[in-house]
Amino acid sequence: MKNGLVLASVAAGALALAGCDALGGGPSEEQRGDGEGTIELAEYPDRPYWGDTHLHTDNSVDAFGFGTRLGPEAALRFARGEEVTATTGMPAQLDRPLDFLVIADHSDGLGATKRLMNAPRPLVRDPVMRRWQAMLREGGEQSQLAVAELITAAADGTLPEAFRNPDPEVGKEIWEDHLETVDRFNEPGKFTAFGGFEWTLMPDGNNLHRVVMFRDGSDRTSQVVPFPGLDNTPDQLWDYMASYEETTGGQALAIPHNGNLSNGLMWQETGPDGAPMSAEYAAKRAQWEPVVEVTQIKGDSETHSSLSPNDEFAGYGDWGWELGNLPLTNKATPDMFGGSYVREALKRGLSIEQRTGANPYQFGMIGSTDSHTSLATADEDNFFGKHTGNEPDAERAMAGQNLGTRVGRFGWHYLASGYAAAWARGNTRAEIFDAFKRREVYATTGSRMTVRVFGGFDFTDEDFGADGSAGGWVEAGYTRGVPMGGDLAGGETAPSFMIEAMKDTEGANLDRVQVVKGWVAADGSTQERVFDVAWSDPDTRSISGGKLAPVGSTVDEAQATYTNDIGAAQLRTVWTDPDYTAGQRAFYYVRVLEIPTPRWVLFDALRFGLTLPDEVVKTVQERAYTSPIWVGPKAASGASGG
Repeated sequence: MKNGLVLASVAAGALALAGCDALGGGPSEEQRGDGEGTIELAEYPDRPYWGDTHLHTDNSVDAFGFGTRLGPEAALRFARGEEVTATTGMPAQLDRPLDFLVIADHSDGLGATKRLMNAPRPLVRDPVMRRWQAMLREGGEQSQLAVAELITAAADGTLPEAFRNPDPEVGKEIWEDHLETVDRFNEPGKFTAFGGFEWTLMPDGNNLHRVVMFRDGSDRTSQVVPFPGLDNTPDQLWDYMASYEETTGGQALAIPHNGNLSNGLMWQETGPDGAPMSAEYAAKRAQWEPVVEVTQIKGDSETHSSLSPNDEFAGYGDWGWELGNLPLTNKATPDMFGGSYVREALKRGLSIEQRTGANPYQFGMIGSTDSHTSLATADEDNFFGKHTGNEPDAERAMAGQNLGTRVGRFGWHYLASGYAAAWARGNTRAEIFDAFKRREVYATTGSRMTVRVFGGFDFTDEDFGADGSAGGWVEAGYTRGVPMGGDLAGGETAPSFMIEAMKDTEGANLDRVQVVKGWVAADGSTQERVFDVAWSDPDTRSISGGKLAPVGSTVDEAQATYTNDIGAAQLRTVWTDPDYTAGQRAFYYVRVLEIPTPRWVLFDALRFGLTLPDEVVKTVQERAYTSPIWVGPKAASGASGG
């Protein structure tokens, strides 16, 4: 017992295996994730399955402090489509259920604020924690301020000892209860519930967080406890996952998120010692981090306008978030942006691979929410905010949101984003996890548009069928090429890409399909270019001066509505890189944009009778980012597409 109070987590740096005898008498094969034997699987991945891999409940130290009182069971019921009552008393329900969910409560301080608030006052001896307890009990803004102070203390290394080194047995009990709930809600073929947690390394307040996702049920995951982020490093997290796999026979992966708040540390060109990154370190990172979370509530990490000045759609969702790290204890400078955004990281990966033979940043892309309300929704018209302090009310759009300081960031900067889409043969732990591992996944900012892409060397328009029907193009894609996330061995022939995008069946039409290319030039520099490859209304819209004419807008801001009188329900093309150089090392990912639609702030304005200031961004073009396909002068790790 530390300072008279038991808090939930694990001893810093400890792996804490629970013993191998737990393998007996566990859940069924389907609960463990081996669901292929329990449901019928398609021959090829037949549809995208929609989910959120980054949701927090009242077991997270910050979520509880911010006011959340919904636990894992309510979170799972909500994700499955059931109506629940939000912490603030409002009914909450998704229009369409999700297919899968990872509850990713923080490993550090698991359940700690809940236990601190409920602990007998005489047992809380640390003066800082006594003050935090009083603030938590007062609730509202005082509770939120206590959590803001706690996060800042974690950033600057001044957390009380009871938070840094709590009793591991309490954390183990919470973890095992959580895993039992997850297994109970896992239903192969209908809904997949994954075990997972968030690992929250934040040196000097700079975000190096990862979500850890397990393929397995509690017979394996209960043999470990979540690994702490404080005082540890990413390679120690990778060692934890390697030990988990060796000990249990299970599988795990890590998903970095919010590189935009890392002040350049998330995707560096150097190793942990500051020297040029080694091949060994690069390969290890690629092994354990096959995907990244590119978009979520705290901003979008695709690319910054200063990094991509020729991309008219760069900088989406940077509002307020580009200023610095999460607590704004360190401001960002332009030289930091290269290590903070995904597109630049992908380019850096090519350079490191050219030098070492290993690419640390050969990752796919997903979106997720990072909601701290237990409510996994990325829908603009159903946005419940980052935490209970900004669930729907008349003040949240303009309220200061930077932790504690109320400077620089405001409610309207939050994005109603995003979702993860996984191309899989069925809705099981095994199928969806394996899609993440092979990077056959994509991100959206909240829309459920369907996007598919294959890369190869001999695709033509005829593969789609002369009459425009799909025909056997999917089979052709898998047999003569690779899907998103794949690797093509480069040669003399320029790569071609079969691309199809279909609108969200309940959402907006599509504006355009773009291919984003990054490559290493002959002089060793990295370059990028964005190609418009398919768009709506091609008879009236054309490219002039290197830019495609805008699609227009049908948004009625006063009524928070739009119409599908513009745009297209489906866009399809076979595109061949016109600038390819034989032997070039390059990546290609697809970005799809919808027509403009209302943001959540307009729904709030209508609901509460607000007049929003001019600076508030009121409409968006929702988008999707696919995992890249890589082309290079090497033996491909996947099919050659030949």
